[in-house]
Amino acid sequence: MGLGAAQAAVAAPMVLATTGMVGDTVAALGGECIDTDVLMGPGVDPHLFQASASDVRAFQQAELIVYNGFGLEGQLDDVLTRVGERRPTLALAEAAGATGPVEVMRGMGDEAVDPHLWMDARLWAQGIPPLAGALTDVVPGCAEAINERAGRLNEQLLALDEWIRTSLASIPEPQRVLLTAHDAFRYFGRAYDIEVRGIQGISTSAEASVADIQASAALIAARDLPAIFVETTINPRTVRAVLEAARERSAEVSIGGSIHGDALGERGTLADSLIGMLIHNTAQITRALGGSLASLPPALEAWSGPLRADGERGG
Repeated sequence: MGLGAAQAAVAAPMVLATTGMVGDTVAALGGECIDTDVLMGPGVDPHLFQASASDVRAFQQAELIVYNGFGLEGQLDDVLTRVGERRPTLALAEAAGATGPVEVMRGMGDEAVDPHLWMDARLWAQGIPPLAGALTDVVPGCAEAINERAGRLNEQLLALDEWIRTSLASIPEPQRVLLTAHDAFRYFGRAYDIEVRGIQGISTSAEASVADIQASAALIAARDLPAIFVETTINPRTVRAVLEAARERSAEVSIGGSIHGDALGERGTLADSLIGMLIHNTAQITRALGGSLASLPPALEAWSGPLRADGERGG
């Protein structure tokens, strides 16, 4: 048994992550050396999440708290600030935005920076070195294992980045428009050359207006878009309102599938990991908009079977 495994067998310190995307990245690096606890499960909207008393206790018990940052956790900001005065913390998205050549995007409305960095696999990979450093501080004896996992995850994210780009490029240019419930996909659009439109803005704290719905319907009619997408953390009524408004304009459009914006999928589905979620989203978007998926590269072979099953279930 190596030093890292021996330390993990004695005690696995708890690292608390706020969202599924952050938690999956933490677990991928920490492995058996840490106990990863995720605050927000599948289908939970981080913009609207409110901490319970038990959640606050979990913050106080964690050896390290890893959160997204850039305001994604909204109503948790005050809790994170207070706990951060007493416990080690890392804002993973903020670290990613500060440590590499791929830059963050300005926000909209009250958001100074768009917090949805995980939608760009190459940009998210920039957060791996600071996260590896923070985890190594918690379990120094696992440094070698953490760094090995960090290298593997970096390779997977860069392979994913190229696969997404190749797949989406197969969509006919006029139809390469991702119209979805809220504006969580701007990084995705910039990185992978697809026009992105959200019915409402970056945050889900405000309802879409009638003007938002009519503007989206007009876009569908003007561009002859075949599909619009629902998000798993957002009530689909806004998307349905856009469908009705588009059909009143004689536009033939359908729901192209359910994609993940601010949360991972249920355990046992393709989208239950960060990489799987981005593969699922890309598959849904590519197929619904008239493109064809590229073959997964060897670095992503572990997701080949789940991707086939995901397609057989229809997403």
